Amino acid sequence: MPSLSELLERNGKYSNTDNPPASALQFPLLRPPSMATPLPTGSFAACSLQPRIPALQLLAPKPNAAASAACAAVRRGSGHRAGATKSSLSTVCEPLGPDRPVWFPGTAPPPWLDGSLPGDFGFDPLGLGSEPESLRWFAQAELMHSRWAMVAVAGILIPETLQKWGFMEEFNWFTAGEREYFADPLTLFVVQMALMGWAEGRRWMDYLNPGSVDIEPRFPNRKNPTPDVGYPGGLWFDWGNWGRGSPEPVMVLRTKEIKNGRLAMLAFVGFWFQAVYTGQGPLDNLFAHLADPGHCNIFSAFTSH
Repeated sequence: MPSLSELLERNGKYSNTDNPPASALQFPLLRPPSMATPLPTGSFAACSLQPRIPALQLLAPKPNAAASAACAAVRRGSGHRAGATKSSLSTVCEPLGPDRPVWFPGTAPPPWLDGSLPGDFGFDPLGLGSEPESLRWFAQAELMHSRWAMVAVAGILIPETLQKWGFMEEFNWFTAGEREYFADPLTLFVVQMALMGWAEGRRWMDYLNPGSVDIEPRFPNRKNPTPDVGYPGGLWFDWGNWGRGSPEPVMVLRTKEIKNGRLAMLAFVGFWFQAVYTGQGPLDNLFAHLADPGHCNIFSAFTSH
């Protein structure tokens, strides 16, 4: 194929000739506008060729249909991700597709639950999260209650297990406040209020102004990630770097956390009812139920009081 300079020289050579060779006619649009042959007004050729195409664009290879479709798909996907990040409550997790699982098969989730929240199965029959600010508040409230419930359930089951194995004296979680500790109750209460007040105050400031509470150490060659509200991450809270990376594994881990938190909240409510109705801990009630399931169950607990 001749080079661009040869084509331009050839077109200039034959521009004033009445019968140029066929090779020169292969690139009629390379002629300067002043040397181009005028086309009849209103003809199809005049309409289609009037906006002249630059020579470099003519010589460039045209993309095939598959490449064009792939580029269009990438552009659509990029636009979807950008819009999803902007409208969702998370800067890491992306909204799930319309085929995501919902709490009741066959139902459509409400529009404000787009799947960007961990554990979002479209359950909001009362429409409590229809307002964006309310949805943001409820999401954070559920996350905090879930984490406290998981800590509480572990604090109930672990000491009771150690007591069964003989590593602790007789222990009941509902009488733990009556035990003697290394300090008097007033001192423990004041210290707890001071420490928890400081932590909760910083969490509240991060809720009002996301990213304003940054406790990450600064390193020269390390860029600190922008955390989501409720997920501080970093070296202090995510030393394994599990909560960073592509959105899919992050969403899986956060969904596991919220599921275990919901289960822990239900478990704690069950522990509370057991303590009220039987006066025993969860392991004692479990062993009693396994020994006599027909008489030691939830129905007998309600009928005996």
